[in-house]
Amino acid sequence: MTGRERRSWHPGGTERVDAERLAVRLAGERNGRDDEARSLSFEAYLTMRWLPGKKLVLATSNYEGYRRKVDRHILPALGQIGLRRLRPHHLEALYEQLLHPAGHRKALAPKTVYEVHLVIRGALADAVRRGLVSRNVALVAHAPRLRSIPKVEQQAWTADQLRAFLRAASGQLPALPCVVARIPHRRSPKRTARAPVG
Repeated sequence: MTGRERRSWHPGGTERVDAERLAVRLAGERNGRDDEARSLSFEAYLTMRWLPGKKLVLATSNYEGYRRKVDRHILPALGQIGLRRLRPHHLEALYEQLLHPAGHRKALAPKTVYEVHLVIRGALADAVRRGLVSRNVALVAHAPRLRSIPKVEQQAWTADQLRAFLRAASGQLPALPCVVARIPHRRSPKRTARAPVG
């Protein structure tokens, strides 16, 4: 829970030879278990372990969204870093790069960058559960917060705006048999407007 490595006590015996034998055995056990995790890149973990597991539990459209975020945004920047070498500053640099890209690339919206952060956080939480890493560095990294993402209030068209749109689109939408627009009824002298089509 704290992210610290769990330590266990192994009696070494009373003789130096016994203690050395125990040390060799424990090192062999630990190295056998850790060799794979030590050499595992973040890309290999995401593409060969985490995403295949997600494919089993997610709907196809959700899985494809995860895969796109991994392929487009995460792997180009973080894929070559070893899973155990990943640090919060790597993630923060990625988020900064996505929000404020250099060159001709288009910046991502803070909400999209936050979604990338959630994908990374979920993948690393799974790595902690599997014993591949001792802590989830995404919990420490600073990511765009939802309250920093501006909320855009949706506004419906007025009856005049809708009429103008339908007039302009009338020649462009031959397959559209009819459009019915409703403005929410208010208890006032104004009536619900229906725009004539055609």
